[in-house]
Amino acid sequence: MNHEKLSMRLESVANYIPKNSILADIGSDHAYLPCYAILKGLASKAIAGEVAEGPFQSARQQVKQTELEQLVEVRKGDGLEVLSPNEATCITIAGMGGSLISNILESGKEKLDGVKRLILQPNVGASNIRYWLIENGWELIDEEILEEDEKIYEILIAEKGDPLRAYRSDRDSGIFLGPFLKENRNGTFLKKWSLEKAHWKKILKQLEEKGQSPEIAQKRRELEKKIKMVEEAIKE
Repeated sequence: MNHEKLSMRLESVANYIPKNSILADIGSDHAYLPCYAILKGLASKAIAGEVAEGPFQSARQQVKQTELEQLVEVRKGDGLEVLSPNEATCITIAGMGGSLISNILESGKEKLDGVKRLILQPNVGASNIRYWLIENGWELIDEEILEEDEKIYEILIAEKGDPLRAYRSDRDSGIFLGPFLKENRNGTFLKKWSLEKAHWKKILKQLEEKGQSPEIAQKRRELEKKIKMVEEAIKE
């Protein structure tokens, strides 16, 4: 790794780290993000958490190579168990599914004391995270959607506050599509949901050929609701 350069995805995550944060990067892999945050002056101290032995050793090696052992501590453990309450002010969790990120936050809720900002980058299932944030008093304050290497990623930024503030107009659609993303509707957003809509329409056609059982009818209703939300968002 070039110590000054991250992937576009992780650099976008880093852009939301408040200056002088005490950063905890959960599922840190090679510890690229915490090392970058220190080198760029975004964090004054960082913790890289990793549950698997291979990535844990890779993270330790990366920290050693960048000569940041005094500022980046690599810890082995599952999710937020690597932290103590009131230890980190900013937590990043990137490159996982939305359900897994939500489970990590839920399992380690008591470790979120003192955390001022969550920066979460799910590969899929961002709506799961939005549900969790609402249910746990975190306000979604910004979002970003980007494409890198033909994959589309969403980044969610949350702080303690009014968990429903971002969803004033249409809560269901906002949770599903992202209230800030839906408002901005950039090219990546339109591409993602146009592709999803086309995929769902193919599934609908296949379901129509299978008959009219209650299970199939339920699946059709769910898909039709998603398609309607996407069509309305794109049309706006």
